[in-house]
Amino acid sequence: MYSQITSNKRKSILLMVIFIAIILLLGWILSEVLDYGYGMLVFAIIFSLLMTLGSYYGGDKMALAVSGAKGPIKKGDNPYVYRMVENMAITAGVPMPKVYIIDDPAPNAFATGRDPKHASVAVTAGIIERLENEELEGVIAHELSHVKNYDIRVMTIVVVLVGIISILAQWFFRINLFGGRSRDNRGGGLIVIIGVLAIIISPIVAELIKLSISRKREYLADASGALLTRYPEGLVKALEKISAYTAPMKSANSGTAHLFFSNPFGKKGMVSKLFSTHPPIEERIRALRAML
Repeated sequence: MYSQITSNKRKSILLMVIFIAIILLLGWILSEVLDYGYGMLVFAIIFSLLMTLGSYYGGDKMALAVSGAKGPIKKGDNPYVYRMVENMAITAGVPMPKVYIIDDPAPNAFATGRDPKHASVAVTAGIIERLENEELEGVIAHELSHVKNYDIRVMTIVVVLVGIISILAQWFFRINLFGGRSRDNRGGGLIVIIGVLAIIISPIVAELIKLSISRKREYLADASGALLTRYPEGLVKALEKISAYTAPMKSANSGTAHLFFSNPFGKKGMVSKLFSTHPPIEERIRALRAML
């Protein structure tokens, strides 16, 4: 577990470095290759530093807001959920996280924050209604495992950085397409083509980074959650019930999809599964049953 925590802290730093590098590359393309001047590069430097800090300290708030989470709730608002999170936090050995409710009939949940002291757990109204006590305990234990292992830091940073890279790449592409600058300056047409390709490819690279860090963490959190509850079958039943619900979440968003306990977009085709931020539920169930 401690090796995973150390690894996640390193990956958080690496993600920030990659983000800054991509933004600087986009800024250099506009300033040097497409002849927009060094002001664009200076802007890219300042912007990347500010957004990196913003993702670290405010990424959780953005994820909660985008998901429509309401809270943090007090014990009197929903004693059942609050006490369950409180008890599982004690079992996991982490501080009590803030608890949020998402008014959505789809059964799902997620954890976010930069560390266990600044963590939040959000659950949908649908998951509270549909799952039995031991099943919901398994889901919450899974989310608290993300908290304890610092998965939340990596995944929360990804929410902001991947989204910003995608938005900036589109913006820079439109500037290049409609900005009226010369296409054959500073190094010729080939360099310009390479620059445009970099603008197009950068959000794809960011998306692949997001996929690579998400799937393995779900298996690890399932196993850790099952160990916390000492009842893997509860988590298995939760996964089975959630997989039976095929409608997407109302607040489903590609930028925050990797945070959730299960894919918030519901069941989709084979191609979508290949690019899903979550491993197939059937495989997660198979791994948990191996623990029984």
